[in-house]
Amino acid sequence: MRKLPRDVRFFAASQGDEPAREWLKSFSKEERKIIGEDLKTAQGTAQWRKPLVDYLGDGLWEVRSTLPHVIVRILFAEIGGEMIVLHGFKKKTQKTPADDLLLARKRKKIYENAQK
Repeated sequence: MRKLPRDVRFFAASQGDEPAREWLKSFSKEERKIIGEDLKTAQGTAQWRKPLVDYLGDGLWEVRSTLPHVIVRILFAEIGGEMIVLHGFKKKTQKTPADDLLLARKRKKIYENAQK
């Protein structure tokens, strides 16, 4: 059985910076609060489902946040019972951009390999 709430960790690059955390800092305090509340809700949810969380395949999930003037997605993976935040982006179209998915998959693989 899953322990709730899960720990949330941010993917760290080899030089120690956390790209998704840095990206989040670009938002206003009010916007960060909305995104943070959505992430916290997902963290404590036993079974993820739409509209807040969606499965993208390959072990990738997205937290779906709507800000007053933009749609935001946080891509993450559950690894070892933890939510690993891999990437975030502003969504401009209905479909998730391939480059964003590719980057999240790459970071997931790096994280998994570092855990071995």
